[in-house]
Amino acid sequence: MRGRCRVDLGLKGKVALITGASEGIGKAAAREFAREGAYVAICARRPDVLEAAAAEVRAAGAEVLTVVLDATVAGRLEAFVRQAIERWGGVDILVNNVGTAGSFPFERVTDDGWQADLDLKFFSAIRASRAAIPSMRARGGGRIINITTVGGKQPGASSLPTNVTRAAGIALTKAMSKDLARDNILVNTVCLHYTKSAQMSRIAQSHFPGLSVDDAYRGEGAKLPLGRLAEAEEVADLIVFLASERASYVTGAAINIDGGYSGAV
Repeated sequence: MRGRCRVDLGLKGKVALITGASEGIGKAAAREFAREGAYVAICARRPDVLEAAAAEVRAAGAEVLTVVLDATVAGRLEAFVRQAIERWGGVDILVNNVGTAGSFPFERVTDDGWQADLDLKFFSAIRASRAAIPSMRARGGGRIINITTVGGKQPGASSLPTNVTRAAGIALTKAMSKDLARDNILVNTVCLHYTKSAQMSRIAQSHFPGLSVDDAYRGEGAKLPLGRLAEAEEVADLIVFLASERASYVTGAAINIDGGYSGAV
């Protein structure tokens, strides 16, 4: 794990599904699950980028299933889960990671904009989870990790529709954790702020026009208490920990990983 001593997290032979895994945090999490000995299924919209990510995950040691899909289309995520179950016999871990940034003032967000954001970030988590839970229950338990943002706890100006959708994702996490605890299905959410990724590079360069990606990252990082942006691998480490046996008593938690940015705990 990047030069550190490895601790056995009890993930060898587990089946991990990650949505939106062609880049950034999703890809980094897929690599970490691979290093821990899990089987890994990943999905995303762009076949070329998805296959490039799959090659990296295979190089980390995993058997990989790739499925090209649009997460906003009903039935596609359900089919993704079914394919993983058919291949490996079940599902142990689901990471609902699909999403994108959408930050506008209230009056600029149309009905279509609200619906598109809900379909992508909120209903995708509902649909994938609903499809995976029966298999997790049959296997004696599982882990669902929803990726949200600290803005879902503390929304700011011009942060719509994303922060409202992410707030819904945090509430969904807490409610699911209570419904599923008796089945030993643990549900948590990782609340992000800015993390290095292809999407973040575009945001950073829009805030610091004319600068290189690295310089724009430094500019964004200077706004944070820790003075830098998160690496995708740092977020992946938290995701994999929450999926592991070491987190067997953690459920219903909304954990900030934001370099100290948020004023909300």
